[in-house]
Amino acid sequence: MTEVANRLARLPPRVSHWLGHRHSPLPPLSPYLIYFWSFLGAFCGLSAIQALFNYSSYFQARDVPVIIASYGASAVLVYGVPESPLAQPPALVGGHFLSAVIGMSVTKLFSLMPSQSRFESLRWLSGSLSTAIAIVVMQITKTVHPPAGATALLPAINDQIWNLSWYYLPIVLLSSAIILVVALAIDNVQRRYPVFWFTPAVSLPPQTKSNPSSRTSSTPEVERPGSVDPESKV
Repeated sequence: MTEVANRLARLPPRVSHWLGHRHSPLPPLSPYLIYFWSFLGAFCGLSAIQALFNYSSYFQARDVPVIIASYGASAVLVYGVPESPLAQPPALVGGHFLSAVIGMSVTKLFSLMPSQSRFESLRWLSGSLSTAIAIVVMQITKTVHPPAGATALLPAINDQIWNLSWYYLPIVLLSSAIILVVALAIDNVQRRYPVFWFTPAVSLPPQTKSNPSSRTSSTPEVERPGSVDPESKV
């Protein structure tokens, strides 16, 4: 994280600003500004995905859905709470992609059953297994992104996603990239995104200064000349 921060600091401020680098902490925003930027970010990000998949003849010919539903939940994190660790690029891109791989792989394994009817009767189980595996994989790779659980589930429960087969993976990557690019533009106007690119910064505990009084308290009291112990008086 320190290396990335140092590299961003070397860039011109007009560039590094839009990549989430800040030289000093941001002043707190009023709730109304937070509401405004959250609304604008979610609207622009989701609209960009839907406009691309809805109006492009290339994607229409491949029967790509207008949007993968789990990205609605991603918009809540990335545009609503951009400082959350669950909203950072490794979680957004990595979580969705790994979950898509797992969801499609597990469902394809279930599709190898002897008959189609047998596969359909147990298809619900592949969805549960896909999401459960995806959670653990995201925990191991430190890419936990809650909306990605639905990305793993969709190949098992949605025929349009299932029919995409492995083409589902580049669609997920492209959707994540669009959400990320819009976040860099919207979230960095008065807020900050991302907080980190690859790994979170490790905050060192503050150094505590030694208290001189604590050092003198442990030393025994020296009797001053001329002082008399009251108990020694007869």
